[in-house]
Amino acid sequence: MLNNESVSVIGAGSWGTALAQQLAGRQYKVKLWGRNNAHIADINKSHCNTRYLPGIALSANITAYDSIADALNNSKFVLLVVPSSAFRDILRQIKPYCNDNTLLAWACKGLEQDSAKRLHQILLEEWPSIKRYGVASGPTFALELAKGLPTAITVAGNTDEASQNIAAFLHGDRLRCYTSSDVAGVELGGAIKNALAIAAGIADGLNLGANTRAALITRGLNEMVKLGTALGGQTHTFYGLAGLGDLILTCTDDQSRNRRLGLALGRGQSLSSALAEIKQVVEGVNTTRELYQLAQQHDIEMPICHNVYRVLYEDLSPTDAVYDLLERELKAEGD
Repeated sequence: MLNNESVSVIGAGSWGTALAQQLAGRQYKVKLWGRNNAHIADINKSHCNTRYLPGIALSANITAYDSIADALNNSKFVLLVVPSSAFRDILRQIKPYCNDNTLLAWACKGLEQDSAKRLHQILLEEWPSIKRYGVASGPTFALELAKGLPTAITVAGNTDEASQNIAAFLHGDRLRCYTSSDVAGVELGGAIKNALAIAAGIADGLNLGANTRAALITRGLNEMVKLGTALGGQTHTFYGLAGLGDLILTCTDDQSRNRRLGLALGRGQSLSSALAEIKQVVEGVNTTRELYQLAQQHDIEMPICHNVYRVLYEDLSPTDAVYDLLERELKAEGD
């Protein structure tokens, strides 16, 4: 039976559409917003997001909108699924149509360009009086969730009640939600893994083998924990779904845009050419630069992320980046 409650998903890309499909399967009236009029018209006409999730028939419970006001009308839950670079602007657009009691969550992974701020920090700058908010993150590929394949995520809210309420909307129909109070840790896990996935892709693009990939994932997790805890995240979060789980996923499967970018770079393709071929936002490119700045500010050694930064922004060759890591001085594993 259709639930009379309306929910809004802001962002009609692959992940936003997959989450809209999840909510529709939970029998909510889902309002899916996107900025491109032609794209929205096509979704409503074909009942399929042919641009980002071709072949997936969308639920009749989903209606797409190109008007923010219409998409937010009477919604009990608002879920933002936009690139991190657009997060601040989207908050400014939705705020006039919401109130301080709006239940707001986001499923975006990244840091704000130039400021390196986490998304909850941006939220509190733009909307300091909001009472209930949280982030959903974990090892998730949009197509697999849209197909109904089993998936698990972490939902972290500013209060236990917010975590539970957000999870209650999303949980079920093969999506399992675990709750947390560690908003910073969940956000940081989702951001840091982007840079590490590029590193794993570069290694595989150079055909360095499974040993190298396993070492990069393991040492990359160490970098995630060091920076993440320095910025207020809880250690156990980085060993959970939003940390290690997401890291394994994006470092090992070619559905990851960050890994695909690394593969292309490792095979000798230029950054601009690789990005043009992927055709969607690759969060790791901007995130790597912000992580480099954060590591410098907090005096934290992150050699893998640092070398990804050098490949992306200083024209270091992928081969030289790998040998730079191998030639580092002997040290204890716990360091």
